[in-house]
Amino acid sequence: MVVVVSLRDLVDELQMLSHESNAYLNKVTGKVITLTDDVVAMAEMDNEFEEELEDVNDDIGSELPDLETQFYQEVKKVLTFDPDYLKLPSKFEIHEYEIMERFCLSFPDGKVSSVLLGEIRGSGAFRRFKDTIYQYGIENDWFKYRDDAYKEIAIAWLESNDLAYSDDMNRREQSP
Repeated sequence: MVVVVSLRDLVDELQMLSHESNAYLNKVTGKVITLTDDVVAMAEMDNEFEEELEDVNDDIGSELPDLETQFYQEVKKVLTFDPDYLKLPSKFEIHEYEIMERFCLSFPDGKVSSVLLGEIRGSGAFRRFKDTIYQYGIENDWFKYRDDAYKEIAIAWLESNDLAYSDDMNRREQSP
């Protein structure tokens, strides 16, 4: 049975990544697991993490610890390079600044485009950009543009890994 990955879920995960996290797709289930640097550090201290799980099992009951145990087992698989897991593009590989710059360059109103380009130069570029799109009332244009850019990144990644996906962003089925 071929797993079908939700494009919406994948785009959402990519957009939520930080510089302190990485996400991995389980090719068998189609689900994404995101690991923060803290989780990785904890898992690398194998014995301490297992002891914490045992303490949680003793204190809380069975349902939550089972979830934590399952999560820990999944983390261990990712960290041991289990072939069922594929690393998604990182925040560094996505280059949201470049997406923002392309939006500025593509904006149809030349005056607004010029103002936006000026705002994304130097320190504090993301904050100034955000303030400016709200000032001009074009935040919906930006969010659609950004979503489309992330969607393109996700589709290219899925297709390069020969994975089928459901375009639940537009409600139609795609496969490589």
